[in-house]
Amino acid sequence: MKIDMPGGKYVVAVSGGVDSVVLLDLLRMYPDVKITVAHFDHGIREDSHLDRAHVQQLARRYQLPFVYDKGRLGDGASEAEARQARYAFLAKVRERTQADALVTAHHENDVLETAVINLLRGTGRKGLSSLTSGEGIIRPLLDVPKSEIIDYAQRHGLVWREDSTNGDSKYLRNRIRNDMLPSWSMHDRGRLLAVSRRMRTVNQEIDTLISDVMPRPGGSSAHEPTALNRQWFILLPHNVSREVMASWLRQHGVRDFDRNTLERLTVAAKTATNGKAIDIVKNHSMHVGPDHLALRVRER
Repeated sequence: MKIDMPGGKYVVAVSGGVDSVVLLDLLRMYPDVKITVAHFDHGIREDSHLDRAHVQQLARRYQLPFVYDKGRLGDGASEAEARQARYAFLAKVRERTQADALVTAHHENDVLETAVINLLRGTGRKGLSSLTSGEGIIRPLLDVPKSEIIDYAQRHGLVWREDSTNGDSKYLRNRIRNDMLPSWSMHDRGRLLAVSRRMRTVNQEIDTLISDVMPRPGGSSAHEPTALNRQWFILLPHNVSREVMASWLRQHGVRDFDRNTLERLTVAAKTATNGKAIDIVKNHSMHVGPDHLALRVRER
C-alpha cells in the first residue's frame, strides 16, 4: 500500500485502532516527513488508558515524539462533542509544534458512512464530500478500503486496539457501519463513492469561486477578522447566499451546523435588526451590524 504524502512537519492523530496504526507505519517510511504522534483520550471508556499506553509504545518504538491529553466527556457524550474535543486538542498540538498540518486515518469506508449520515440528516452540497483533505488536515487514506488497511496490518504483523464503543448502537455511525452498509451491494457502494468523489472536486471549485468574489468590508469593520460584507450579502440570490454563509462559517472554524441552522442564519443576516446576536452552535454566535456580519466566540 502506498500513499501520497508531501514532505513536511505533521501532527498525526493516532487512536490505537487499526486505521491510525497502519497510517503511522506508512508515514514513518517517508524520510522527509517529520511526525509528532498525538493521542486524545475522550474520557468515555474505562479501559481507554490502555489505548494511550499502546500508542505511546508505538511512538517509542518508532522513536517519535508523543503528545497526549485526556478529556472528561463521560459515557453520555455525543459523537459531535467527542469530535470537537479531539480536534481542539489536535489544533493546540499543531500550533505548539508549528506543524504544517494534521494527518488523520479516515478511509474509504468513513467516506461512505459520513455521506449516508449527512444524507439522513438532510445535506447540502458539502454533505456528500465532507471528508476531504484541506483546511490544515491531510487524509491520505481516503481512497483506501478498510479491508486493505486490515490486510496491510495483518501482513506486517501490526498490533492494534479495538474500541468497544464501535459496537454501541446508540451512535448513528455505528448503526450505519454495522447494520446498513453490510447489506449494500458493491455496485451501490461504488455509485455513492463515485458521487462523493465528483462532489469533492466540484466543491473545491465552488469554494474557490466564492472566496474569489467575497468582498472584504471596509471602514469601521475592516479590523474584524471574521467580517463579511452584509450589503453585498443581502443582494445575493437566496440559494447563493446560503452557500456563501456555509463557506464563511467553515472558513472560521464553525462546522457542526445543519441545514435548518444554515437557513436561519442566512435569513437573519439579511433581515435582523442591527446589533442582533444570533446563536449558531455551542459557543459561537453571529453578530449583525449595519454593513457587516461578524462571528464571535462566547465565553463559557
